[in-house]
Amino acid sequence: MHHAESLSPLDSSDKLDRAAVRQAAGWLVLLHEDRQNPQTLEGLSQWRVADPEHERAWQRAQLVNDKFGLIPAQLGLPVLGHATDSSRRRAIKALVLLMTFVPASYVAYRSTPWREWAADYATRTGERRSLSLNDGTELELNTDTALDVQFDAVQRLIKLHRGEVLIDTGADPRRADESFRPFWVQTRQGRIRALGTRFVVRRDDNITRVQVYDGAVEVQPRHTATRQVIQAGQQLSFSADAVQLPRPVDPHGADWSRGLLVAQQMPLGEFTRELARYRPGLLRCDPAIADLRISGAFQLDNTDQVLAALPETLPVNVVYRTRFWVSVTAT
Repeated sequence: MHHAESLSPLDSSDKLDRAAVRQAAGWLVLLHEDRQNPQTLEGLSQWRVADPEHERAWQRAQLVNDKFGLIPAQLGLPVLGHATDSSRRRAIKALVLLMTFVPASYVAYRSTPWREWAADYATRTGERRSLSLNDGTELELNTDTALDVQFDAVQRLIKLHRGEVLIDTGADPRRADESFRPFWVQTRQGRIRALGTRFVVRRDDNITRVQVYDGAVEVQPRHTATRQVIQAGQQLSFSADAVQLPRPVDPHGADWSRGLLVAQQMPLGEFTRELARYRPGLLRCDPAIADLRISGAFQLDNTDQVLAALPETLPVNVVYRTRFWVSVTAT
């Protein structure tokens, strides 16, 4: 039996005037179509100052689009001199839905465009990127990742602001009269020191996860003096105050660097949360089917294809409210 997903509008503290929401979405799409049009810029400016509710709606529209990437890049390209009406309508509809049903606190917390703009290197949702550093270190940045690289005379430091990175440390060749520079990865929760290694660091909301595939690393939480060495074949998570015990590493934990999500009897709820990291918008799983198990190797570059395949192997439906609002529900 099909169960429709229940949605609740914003809490009263988050509510925006519906007309202002629709107008803000339309202005944002119009701005993306022609950023250089002085009439558009002037009209938007006048609309924003005409009513405080307009400015609130405009700020929410920008946050939602920064987080979910709703306005496609091709919308700004001329198609016979104009963006297609269907693309415009889809973008506006998606913006209005998310501005109405997703709390501003969630969007503001999840959306940190200033970090992406300021970071040395960053990827957007669904993007991966490879980097080679001047010490021979190789980096693979996963989806929605931002980091800084700070090398100086005494250390090599990676500051991971968000996301996930696969690191294969270089030997750091130096002159004989210079000391060896330690290699550190810093997150909000603490520091990881590489001891000649290949490892993955992932930042979630309140923890950092580390998986070691070669060599070893040493973990030190931010608020304690505890140090924990993780050997090849181990993984652990740590907060700013504590370190979990090491456990066997996930042999497929770095397969995202090859564009794959590999599941082995993974609960569907966990699977959809992982898949959601690689696509813009919201992807939700009905709690009634969250414990169903799924196995296989799935291509991360085509998440719609992955979703389309789910009903072929599991008793589920995939329901698209818009391209950016998808629910996996029980049949």
